[in-house]
Amino acid sequence: MVHNEKLDNRIVEKAETSRDDRSIISSGNGEFQEDTTSADALQFDHTQRNLKNRHIQLIGIGGTIGTVLFVQIGATLSKGGPGSLFIAFSLWCTIILAITNCVSEMVTWIPISSPFVRFADRFVDPALGFCAGINFFLFQAMLVPFEVVAFNVVLKFWTDKIPTAAVIVFVLFMYCVLNFFAVKYYGESEFWLALGKTILIIGLIIFTFVTMCGGNPQHDAYGFRNWNPARVDGTPFAEYLYEGKLGQFVGFLACLIQAAYTIAGPEYVAMTAGESQNPRRTMPLAFNGVLYRLTFFFVFGTFCVGTIVAYNDKDLLNAISNAHPGAGSSPYVIAMVHMHIPILPHIVNALVLTAIFSAGNSYVFCASRTLLGLSLEGKAPKIFSKCTKGGVPVYSVALTLAVGLLAFLQLSNNAAVVLQWIINLVTASQLLNFSIIAFSYIRFYNALKAQGISRDTLPYKARLQPFSAYYALVATLIMTFVSGYSVFLPGHWAVPDFFFSYTMVGVLPLLFVYYKLRHRSQWQRLETVSFFEKERAQVDRYERELKDEVATSS
Repeated sequence: MVHNEKLDNRIVEKAETSRDDRSIISSGNGEFQEDTTSADALQFDHTQRNLKNRHIQLIGIGGTIGTVLFVQIGATLSKGGPGSLFIAFSLWCTIILAITNCVSEMVTWIPISSPFVRFADRFVDPALGFCAGINFFLFQAMLVPFEVVAFNVVLKFWTDKIPTAAVIVFVLFMYCVLNFFAVKYYGESEFWLALGKTILIIGLIIFTFVTMCGGNPQHDAYGFRNWNPARVDGTPFAEYLYEGKLGQFVGFLACLIQAAYTIAGPEYVAMTAGESQNPRRTMPLAFNGVLYRLTFFFVFGTFCVGTIVAYNDKDLLNAISNAHPGAGSSPYVIAMVHMHIPILPHIVNALVLTAIFSAGNSYVFCASRTLLGLSLEGKAPKIFSKCTKGGVPVYSVALTLAVGLLAFLQLSNNAAVVLQWIINLVTASQLLNFSIIAFSYIRFYNALKAQGISRDTLPYKARLQPFSAYYALVATLIMTFVSGYSVFLPGHWAVPDFFFSYTMVGVLPLLFVYYKLRHRSQWQRLETVSFFEKERAQVDRYERELKDEVATSS
């Protein structure tokens, strides 16, 4: 695709000169209405559309796949066994697909910065938009120092002689370099980093199928041995905490909770909407790609994990209990050691290192764009919406990286515990974010009906709606409250665990009430919901002029 950065600048200038005026804009159903959005309430988005389709596809992978799928998943396997692990991850993929259905339809029609945060504001209540923004920003920003610390741990697979402070400084400096320059450089870096993850998971899936058929130094065609209860006691549905069927159910629940915190994707694709080239064409392609990524990476990935190593393997349990660094706790590496395969464990560790770096890079991007969205909606200081000439919200990125400095807590053992506490506090945020997306879509769907706008006129019409939205809403809300279930089991009560599991569940309603009382925000009426008419008009002009530019250049 031919793309001219000057074209973006001309469109920005045109939009800025008219942003203080009321304009007559298409409402999406062929009719025209007056845009009543107050220019004082909203600021103009100065980000630039420099992300190509290939960037967006790989950014979705970058934020989705972290070390859990390669390393920590071994701990989950030990709790539920291969059967529960495979079924739980496959089941949760259907819920993420339902979330994708919700966000894709809205974002493709309204491709703006920090979309689902602003959708909650416009389609539900400004107070919910405030909650969504704070929730997602905290979630993404706090994962940055977590990934920095994880990067240092993975390095210890090879050596512990590199000073921790030096590693932290290096990683944060690279995030600074990749995120402070024009967004196209972020997109390019994330493309290659996420490509490393893709190569890793494809390689490990091929490794599994080759070795299970006897393609290993021992020529051991182990096949589905680790799924066979006659060969491995208690498989494929392991007992956890209790014996019998109850223990198997608790094991499955442990796997489902891990899946709920591991599998993501649509929100990372959505966050690129305001900076994607030709968004009405590229965004549907990116969202459709979520289906194939979920199926291939998580469904096949969990199947392979349960196949290559037994859930009760002594080396696996020992690696988990002793917290072996880097890929040392990975079921794949343990299987390689069993088969006496050299070199490959080091390659896996190297690619896991790129996976961690890529995840942290994605979190910096998403957190900064969330803060940008809050600022554009008047819910954060105006300074956070200021962008460089390259379209980077520089102050939003700076604050996100400042949160990343918490990684230096790792220098003190006691402080490292505090850092883990903070991470645990925001783990429920992902499920709450999914719930907000689903509820926002339900309001969006009903507002379209109330205003007589046919979904057939939208650039992209998702399937199985509104069933998908209700399915996703119910499932994510249930899992939000179930996720900390273990503290209620006899003998497992611990105040810190309860606090970590449910703090955000209590904080969000308080934020909602605070905003309602302070700003007296109103619950949006379906008949008068605004569908970002001014922003859509800007995108329409951008795409028309981009098309003309391509036609002229060809």
